[in-house]
Amino acid sequence: MLPVVLIKGPTASGKTALAMALADVKAVDIISVDSAQIYKDMNIGTAKPNQQELENYPHSLIDIRKPDEVYSASEFVKDVNKLIQQSHKNNRLPCLAGGTMMYFNALQHGLSDLPAANDEIRQSIVNEANEHGWLHCHKQLEKLDPESAQRINANDTQRLQRALEVYKITGKTMTELCGQKQVQTNYKYIKFAYFPETRERLHSIIAERFKMMVEQGLIEETEGLLKKYNLNPDMPSLRSVGYRQVFDYLEGHLSKDEMIERGIIATRQLAKRQMTWLRREENLTIFEPYKNIEQQIKVVLKQL
Repeated sequence: MLPVVLIKGPTASGKTALAMALADVKAVDIISVDSAQIYKDMNIGTAKPNQQELENYPHSLIDIRKPDEVYSASEFVKDVNKLIQQSHKNNRLPCLAGGTMMYFNALQHGLSDLPAANDEIRQSIVNEANEHGWLHCHKQLEKLDPESAQRINANDTQRLQRALEVYKITGKTMTELCGQKQVQTNYKYIKFAYFPETRERLHSIIAERFKMMVEQGLIEETEGLLKKYNLNPDMPSLRSVGYRQVFDYLEGHLSKDEMIERGIIATRQLAKRQMTWLRREENLTIFEPYKNIEQQIKVVLKQL
């Protein structure tokens, strides 16, 4: 079995720092597992490694799409499998680091044979949501696919839209199709995760980081994205935490203070969802964030 290191954790917990520290002592290829850092020109709000860090510690799967494009979990699995194979071919260790648990789950547990996106059907769902509200769409899903409706929050419009789209295309529910998925891998996943004993410090860091992002130019970055690309709030890029709140501010729906408050709340909610995913993980070595990273690296190396 070929080894693959997975570094997971909630946003702002230090995953990238651990991956780069590992690269200082081991020949590794860092592969980003972040559904927002894939987008070009979205740097501040995604906490993307800076240019100097990327030069010193190259990351794959960063800046691979324009913000007006989409990138699916199935594309991620296809791309990352190629990168893992290339890494092993070069006698290097692939190290996947990030917080998009859906991507990790797709890689580890496989994907069902879901249909490709259908723009016409997607737009019809958006139109219905604009007319009746996403809660109305969620109630539709409850009737069609109670299991998926239980998993998908009514505010998670991207996953809600996808579940309805799949049913409209195939006549089968996500629950039915996901039960048919298969995993084909010869990898040995060595899994590590940052999981705070208490949330207070993580919440404080999230608040400080979001305020710093605004000071560093998150509003101006979002304005530039809207000018450069033909974006609308239903696109995955603008659904990213932070950018959606800044968009609402630019549209005049929020004051600046309200935008900051909602951005912090949304980021904390993201961290909570990420930790919920991690609680279901098996064979996971847990690290406390912001502790001695040198000692953590020793633990990683011991398991390789």
